[in-house]
Amino acid sequence: MNNFARRVFQIAGIYGLVVLVPQLFVESRIGHDYPPAITHAEYFYGFLGVAIVFQLVFLVIAKDPSRYRALMVPSMLEKLAFSVPVIVLYLQHRLALVTMCFGLVDLAWGALFLVAWRGTPPDSGPNVVT
Repeated sequence: MNNFARRVFQIAGIYGLVVLVPQLFVESRIGHDYPPAITHAEYFYGFLGVAIVFQLVFLVIAKDPSRYRALMVPSMLEKLAFSVPVIVLYLQHRLALVTMCFGLVDLAWGALFLVAWRGTPPDSGPNVVT
């Protein structure tokens, strides 16, 4: 199952970088395509920054899932922190369908992270003979 966790976190990290990094360069287009314009750029870029950093965390987890198993829990929470609000906002008619779809993708990643966490044995630590 370690192989499953390795692949899930590696693919999630790469997918996240591919989806998030280009958004750093299209702030004005987002405001044009999905009005109103972004009025608090610090929230927009802050969200992207934290989300991009978490993609790097996913890639670290992929290197050694047993060793970084504890990081899988905040990784699941990171997925819920986006998916739950966008689903609620969509149901309140406050969000575009395309954004809600990305929330569903994050919810699916969170579910895969849960499966990976459950199937990954805890790291037994260094094998030191005393």
